[in-house]
Amino acid sequence: MPPEWAEQEWIWIGFPAAADLWEDDLAPAQAQVAAFANAIAESGQQVRLGVRDEESEAAARALAHSSVVFERHPYGDIWIRDTGPLIVRTQGGERLAQGFGFNGWGEKYLLDGDQETGASLAEAGGFAYRKADWVLEGGSIDPDGTGLVVTTEQCLLNPNRNPDLSRDEIAAHLTAELGFKRILWLGEGLLGDHTDGHVDNLARFVAPGEIAIPIATSDDDPNATVYDDAAQRAADFGLTVHRIPSAGLYGEEDAEPASYMNFVIANTVVVVPIYGCANDAAAVEAIGKLFPGRKAVGLMADAVLTGGGSFHCCSQHVPLA
Repeated sequence: MPPEWAEQEWIWIGFPAAADLWEDDLAPAQAQVAAFANAIAESGQQVRLGVRDEESEAAARALAHSSVVFERHPYGDIWIRDTGPLIVRTQGGERLAQGFGFNGWGEKYLLDGDQETGASLAEAGGFAYRKADWVLEGGSIDPDGTGLVVTTEQCLLNPNRNPDLSRDEIAAHLTAELGFKRILWLGEGLLGDHTDGHVDNLARFVAPGEIAIPIATSDDDPNATVYDDAAQRAADFGLTVHRIPSAGLYGEEDAEPASYMNFVIANTVVVVPIYGCANDAAAVEAIGKLFPGRKAVGLMADAVLTGGGSFHCCSQHVPLA
């Protein structure tokens, strides 16, 4: 599985369509996802925006850049990082759409269409589709291109995913299906994350052997200990750790998993979700410095977050052949 910063042919993005799921946040979320798609499309990279039906396609067309390509796909919700396939290369160099079992993030959200998303995307992309017989979501792993992958124990070892698989058996599967030879196991993910600690909200590789992890900047940050534990584990593993200001406590009642780590690496831009927090500008600047050949763009994602994720969660990149 190539790293996200490898040159991409296009990027898929899921467009919010389910009024019963998004309720009053549907139109704001659609506008924010469209702004995300447009930021990449305006850079010259192809964006394929997944829509579900005629109504959602009409809404998307009214908001999207003229170069955006529209594709009809079945999906329950937009989180195609988890329901869609991961594009890998075989030993012969061919691209392959690697699918996995999906059980609604541990049986929490079982929606019609999500089981068909992977095969549909693979067919539209012209890829052979292979599906593994165990549960894995794309947002739960992040590779650095050297055979190293980072994940969290909270997610991959959670009994609500693969209760019959041991840590060693999961590691063997990561090698067999995705080619990883080493695993950095982090502990817990963000508080309030219904994915049970997806790593793309916590820690992201930015170069081979280099990883970005938030740091708390206020005493009320509910994830301060989680961030520090992850940073210590990464440092002990021998990685260079870049600390990025966190979004801090977010949410009027319960803490919500607002994270700048859910950024998307495209060919010439890095799109960073922001939430109207004090550290928005500082985080975009800090992440931008880690990608000197790309422009860092901060875009509001507060409405998208109401659906349970952000820009990385609703997208899937396709490495160049």
